[in-house]
Amino acid sequence: MSTTATTTSPENEATILARVLGNEQGDLSPEMARHILGLGFSDRDQARMQDLASRNQEDKLSNAEKDEMIAFSKAGTLLSILKSKARRALGVKLELRNS
Repeated sequence: MSTTATTTSPENEATILARVLGNEQGDLSPEMARHILGLGFSDRDQARMQDLASRNQEDKLSNAEKDEMIAFSKAGTLLSILKSKARRALGVKLELRNS
């Protein structure tokens, strides 16, 4: 009995969502790529993330707030990955600033 091993990279949320938003290969249309590049956290969410981060540094978060902070972090990471895919789909290079 022979078994065939398939070597594929593991699926992650960004890869799966890119397929949902694009085609089977995860390629984004120019329209979808431009839409993704326009997405971001609302002012309210940014203020909440800042509050959570500040209070976390002081070790003053409840367990539920720690979970919320982690959820924001995961959402931000996913959005960053999708924006990277969108820039690649449009052939846009990210300009790095000198600090």
